[in-house]
Parts: sequence; structure tokens; C-alpha cells
Amino acid sequence: MQLCPWEDALYFVYSSNIPTLFFYSHLPAIIVALLVGFLVFKKSNISNLGTALLLIVLLFSAWSIFDLILWATNRPDIVIFFWSMQVLIEPLIYLLGLYLTYVFIKRTDMSFKQKFAIAALYVPVVLLLPTTLNLSGVNLADCTAIEGPIAQYFTYALELAFIISIFVVTDREYRKNSDPQKKKEALTFGLGMVVFLLAFSWGNLIGSFTENWTLAQAGLIGMPIFTAFLAYLIVRFHSFNMKLFGAQVLVFALGFLVLGIIFIRSIENVRLVVAVTLLLIFIIGSVLIRGIKKEIEQREELAKLNIDLQNLLKQRESLVHLITHKIKGSFTYTKVLFAGMLDGTFGDISPEIKKRSEQGMEFNNAGLRTVDLVLNVANMQSGTIKYEMKPVDFRNLVAASIGEKKIEAEKKGLAMEGKFEGGTFSVLGDAFWLKESVNNLIENSIKYTKEGGITVTLEHTKENKILLSVKDTGIGIAPEDKEHLFTEGGRGKESVKMNVDSTGYGLYSVKLIIEAHEGRVWGNSEGPGRGSQFYIELNPTS
Repeated sequence: MQLCPWEDALYFVYSSNIPTLFFYSHLPAIIVALLVGFLVFKKSNISNLGTALLLIVLLFSAWSIFDLILWATNRPDIVIFFWSMQVLIEPLIYLLGLYLTYVFIKRTDMSFKQKFAIAALYVPVVLLLPTTLNLSGVNLADCTAIEGPIAQYFTYALELAFIISIFVVTDREYRKNSDPQKKKEALTFGLGMVVFLLAFSWGNLIGSFTENWTLAQAGLIGMPIFTAFLAYLIVRFHSFNMKLFGAQVLVFALGFLVLGIIFIRSIENVRLVVAVTLLLIFIIGSVLIRGIKKEIEQREELAKLNIDLQNLLKQRESLVHLITHKIKGSFTYTKVLFAGMLDGTFGDISPEIKKRSEQGMEFNNAGLRTVDLVLNVANMQSGTIKYEMKPVDFRNLVAASIGEKKIEAEKKGLAMEGKFEGGTFSVLGDAFWLKESVNNLIENSIKYTKEGGITVTLEHTKENKILLSVKDTGIGIAPEDKEHLFTEGGRGKESVKMNVDSTGYGLYSVKLIIEAHEGRVWGNSEGPGRGSQFYIELNPTS
């Protein structure tokens, strides 16, 4: 086999045919790209955004390594193979660049039709790759491939189409978004991607149309530039919530750029590279200094606001206790009066006064329960309540609660039944507060159910958790009310209509209690008028 006019490659990627700036343009670009790609992939919890970026840097790194091989080799068969691989990879990088920009800017995935459309444009490259329409031979004088219309024209047209699409996506999002920060974020990311791809295209276009492939390698410097843009976004806009990581990338990028200078043999080129690196240090340093300065200012402001917030919380807590204790004192006094009327302390009373006294006592007790509920929630929030954690038979606790509440349900004509699975239901917890939680769920079902019944079920889950469910045939929950169920003061529209005394603190108190027991509570409903089902999940004692 006839070879190109230089020695065989050493370690497959090094020979005297390697240009002077080879290591500076290739190695830092590969290392920085892989560093950013893998860390963003990990930190973004394997999201579409992180996956797309990782695929881009892997393909870019593979393309760059193939480029090393092409520069070093003197074998035409290797040139044909790896040149074809580069032709295959290049448009795919642009395709993924468009996808990454779309997902980043719009914060949503592409539709299937959109993915199919851009993938269909890429198909001719794959199908015609092994034909002479792609590569027709090798020029032995410099070991460069003789490109056909696919490699020399179609791929560049395709790449240009993807770049224009990135411009369009960025421009549309910029124009329609009213948030100045999001506008800037979209514009910065779109420009960063375009700078990277245009730098990549610039080198390849010069190589294909002028056959000066030495200049083509300069396009790889676009990857560190893109990395700097991405790191800026991370630091400035918290795009991946990795501010420290963004600063680390900037420092590592500079480190690898300086390291590349070691491998440059010509002093003229060293001066050129040092000048470029100093420019990047100035730009990146300015970004970091501004970011750190703003961070310090924000921290000082947050510290001040935190002090004000703590003071307000203490005032609010004191006010809540003052008001509730005053109200509780009034309820307690009137309760004594109603009790005295009912037990004959104030003499005989007529049936009508007795009836009204019983109603007064009932309202009085409801008021006391509400005051106690608000006080309990305030104490839970402040950490005043201390739970006495002991082994508790949760089955007996639930059964006792059903027995107490069954009379109240039957007064409304509601059926109530308990269904208990076999086995032990021992949990570590405070029996009083756990029972308060169960009582609350059952009382809610009774209040918001006009007819039908309540079913209380206790069972073990597949994960060996203890699961309590309270299911009713009541008014149900509207979709817009679900998010407010377990929040402080959260009340649904239908619940307020049926129970004007609803405070919105009941379910919130259940949430605080169960979470203190390292369990979880949630509710579900198929909609208004279709009943509700609430769950408590606890860990069994080992």
C-alpha cells in the first residue's frame, strides 16, 4: 500500500506532520469539554439538558481525537475511515446543538414531530456515507481525503440550517419573553452555542474549500469559548444550580489553556498564545469578580432580612399566643356558664333554654378545639412541642379512634367501618399526637360527607410500610385545591361552603405531626362530588 510522505505515527496520534499549535487547539478543548459535560450531566440529575450536553462533548471529543489521528497517520485507508467518521459526527453535533438550545431556552422537550423532522435531515449523511458521493479517494501528497458533494456541500448546508434554526429559536424566545433576566439568559446561551458552532464551521469550511487544513484546527478553540459562555450562565443565571462548579470550570479551563503552551515549539506562537490566554484571563476574571461581588452583596442583604424575619416571627408567635390564650379564657368562662345551666347550678331551666344551652356548649367546645389547634400548630412550628417517642400499637390506636368517632358519624346517618390487615402494626411515636392525626382525618371525612360512609383501612405496603387510609363518599377535592391541602390556612372552595368554621389548620397540623414521625401524609380525589381518600404512611419498628 502506497503511504503519504512522512514517518508512521507514534502512539497512533503523533508524527512530524502535526502542526505547531496542535496541542493547544486540541487537548485543552477535549479536556475542558469532557469536564463540563460529565459534571453538568451529573449535577442536572441526568436531565434532557445534561444528556444533550454530554452527547455533544463526547461527539466533539471523538471528532477531535479522530482529527489527531488524521494529522498523524500516513495510511490512506485510515484517512478514509476516520474522515468518514468525522463527516458522520459533524452534522450530529449541530443537530444536538439545536436540541440543547431548544431545551435550555424553552425549558421543555421537543415534540416527536420536531425530533423526527431534524433527524430526517440527517438521514442522507448516514445512507450515503460509504459511497463516492461522500469521499472518492485520498490525496497522497498531504494525506487529505478527496471530498464529494455530501462531505463538501450537503453537510455544510445542513449545519448552516441548524445554526439558523438556533438563531430562530433564540430570537423568538427573546422577543416573546417579558422577563429581562430570562431574555438575557436565552440570548447568552444561544450566542454561546452559535459561537462554538460557527468557530467549528469556520475551520472546516476553510479546510474543505482552500485545502489549508492547518488553519482548520483553529476552529477547535471555539469549544473553550463555548465552555466559558456556559460557565458564565451557570455562575450568572444559576441555570444548573451549580455556582461553585461554574467557577471551577473557569479556573480549570484557564489551567489547561496555559498547560498547552508547554507543547508549543515556536516562540512566535508562544507569544500569540500567551496574548490570547491573557485576554481570556481578563474576560473570565472580570466575570468572576462581578459574580463574587454580587454574591457578597446578596449575602449581606439576606443576613439583614433574616434578622428582620426572625424578629417578625417572634412577634407573630407572641401575638398568636396572646390572642389565643385570651380567646381560650373567654371560651372557658362561657363553658362554665353553660355547664352550670345544664347541671342545675342556676336552678331549673325550661326545655327551650336547655336546648339553647346544649347548642352553646357545642359551639363553645368547637371554639376551644380551634384555639387549641392553632396553638398546637404554632408550637409545632417553633419546636416547643416535644414528642415522647415510644413503641405504639398503631392498630389499637386507630381502632380506638374509630370507636370514638363512630357515634358522631351515625348521628349524621353515615356508615363507618374499619378494615385491618393481619400482622403487627407497631410504630415508634407519640401515641397522643398520632391519635390526634388519625382523629383529624376521620373528623374531616365526617364533616365533609353528606351521605354514604367512611372506610378506614390499615395495611402493610409492598415496601413494608404501615399505611392508613381514610376514604369517604363526600364532596371531594377540586384539582385547584389539591396544592393547598396541607398548607398553613389552606382551605378548599367546597370545604368552606360546607364548613364555614374551617380554619385550614387541621391537615397542616397532621402534616407537621406525621413528618416529625418521619412518615408522610397525602390526599387524593377524583374530583368534586366523588369523595376523597387520605393516607398516612409510617415506618414500622424494627
